[in-house]
Amino acid sequence: MFPRTVSAAAVAPPDPTPDLPGSGPIRRAEARAADRLEPGVHAAPLSAVASRPPSDPVSLAGLAACVGDARAAALSPADGPPDPATFAALRARLEKARAKLPPEYQRAVVDPLLRTLDGLGPRGFARVLAEDPEREGDAALLLDVAQAVLQHGEGYQARATSAFQEVVSDLYEGFLSAEDRRGVKPPDRGVLPPLVRWGSAEDGPYTWSATATASLEVGAPIVSLPAANASGGLLAWPALAHETAGHDILEADDGLRDELAGAVRDGLLAERMDPSLADYWADRIDETAADVLGVLNMGPAAAVGLVGYFRALNGAWNGTPSLRNVGSPEDPHPADIARAYLAAETVRLLSFKGAARWADRLVAEADRDLGRIRLGDLAVTAGVAKASAAVVARAIVRTRLGALEGRALGDIQDWRDADEAIVADLRRALKEGEGSGGAGRYAEGAYAAHAVAAGVYEAVAGTSDPAKAMSGMIGVLAEMSAATSRGDLAA
Repeated sequence: MFPRTVSAAAVAPPDPTPDLPGSGPIRRAEARAADRLEPGVHAAPLSAVASRPPSDPVSLAGLAACVGDARAAALSPADGPPDPATFAALRARLEKARAKLPPEYQRAVVDPLLRTLDGLGPRGFARVLAEDPEREGDAALLLDVAQAVLQHGEGYQARATSAFQEVVSDLYEGFLSAEDRRGVKPPDRGVLPPLVRWGSAEDGPYTWSATATASLEVGAPIVSLPAANASGGLLAWPALAHETAGHDILEADDGLRDELAGAVRDGLLAERMDPSLADYWADRIDETAADVLGVLNMGPAAAVGLVGYFRALNGAWNGTPSLRNVGSPEDPHPADIARAYLAAETVRLLSFKGAARWADRLVAEADRDLGRIRLGDLAVTAGVAKASAAVVARAIVRTRLGALEGRALGDIQDWRDADEAIVADLRRALKEGEGSGGAGRYAEGAYAAHAVAAGVYEAVAGTSDPAKAMSGMIGVLAEMSAATSRGDLAA
């Protein structure tokens, strides 16, 4: 049985609970029991923030509204389409949907899926479903791949789906492109961008990596967002950088994950930090590195999205919209507050001129939820948590890696002043909401990651309410999809 990424979010294998915030039934039970959020110690607002113009996203003037928007989406009963009830119905619908997908996805996803189903037959299909009644393993993988095909082929939430696919394809191809990886061998696996699908709010965002889908001989990962996020919950969208530019990229190069874990452990020990703390971070390298890669690919929007989305989900599931200060030994995710500090320190390493200002503001925002921090079995001070996060960020961003031909992750992906300028341009475009001028009117070099960052900036600045910013973002992304791919998901 393959986990749903070991990107998977919550507690121990073999239970493949969902990703980024550590959602799903185990995480929610954990939050309600011994590992509940500690009361946050909220700092007073920074005086410097109040003096900034309302259009400045660093003010985070609209963050509370974004958290409320994401919390409402997390509580939504909206779900994706139901799974076909019988083998015959599924087989027939997949065959019909096949023609609506681009040829590369027909060959790499639909055809091998149909071969797998034919090999199972009606009885084998029924057995797979019966052996995984909770839909956490083999049946979940099979049905999720099928839903990705069906939702694209049958036009489910067509506009939002094209926007979703544009983001995932941009993030994946942007990191694995020949230009960004100049001098680095092609990835060992997974050169086709993931196919997307909409799922339940209970499952949160997650990915089935190329390693998992290969068990079905399917040649692309699958990335899922809750169906409610097709129309609300803007802060779920930056999580796609964690899933696609994070987990799916970590799966693409053999040895990358182990090298990063070693670099993190060595870096912390070199700073004479507690060996238990070094083990805590290194043992969670999947989630830790995915957070860092998300920021490298989407800039501060990924970091502020992480803080706001965690608050929203914690508010939805246990009534306290704060970052968790406790990370249990069984949770493969670091504690929320440690991840917030890690994201801030990754922003500090980016190339754009405002990086330090953003990083300081993100640290201050995380401090608003600061309580007694426990990372696994180790109690640490806030100072140690912050210092360790800075070491981990440097190790992941700057270590030269054999899996990347001696290049560092920060050499391949960065966020520069040009990216900030593109985001500023797109903020003006997305204010028009639906967008009617065609994607060609956007700044040269504008990609989907910029559009998501623009939507997040616009909303957290308080310039637009989250629903309006998200509507504009999806409009821009849909235009980009139409212009750059002419309906081809892989363009």
